[in-house]
Amino acid sequence: MPVSATSPRAVLARYRAAMLAMDADALAELYAPDGVHEFPFRFPGFPARYEGRDAVRAGYGAAWAASPARPAEVEEVALHLTDDPEVLVVEQVVRGELAGGRGAFAVPGLLVLRVRDGLLVHVRDYMDGLAVSGARPS
Repeated sequence: MPVSATSPRAVLARYRAAMLAMDADALAELYAPDGVHEFPFRFPGFPARYEGRDAVRAGYGAAWAASPARPAEVEEVALHLTDDPEVLVVEQVVRGELAGGRGAFAVPGLLVLRVRDGLLVHVRDYMDGLAVSGARPS
């Protein structure tokens, strides 16, 4: 069965492409103007949430500019469909290299995505904080 360009799975594919390209503009355009991106597992240097497309653009743009982490792939561990057709739950591992030959990283996480009319309206991004800390300068 073909996947609609506005389906949650199609939006997930574009989300991953924007993340791998570290393209804050492409990422932000996937969000509804009032979309929310939450980080329920708090760790130093990260906000609890971004509220709105402009906040996603600014927040990710600044974070990527400051980080030595360069993601290279997203390994999908599992994709869980829910009874709600707007919601996907994704288990994944983001893998990449640290700039300057400082080694590799792997950050396991879980995403809960709510997609409405082809746009992200709510993302809960549960990342392994210790793994993220290992992919950042000390």
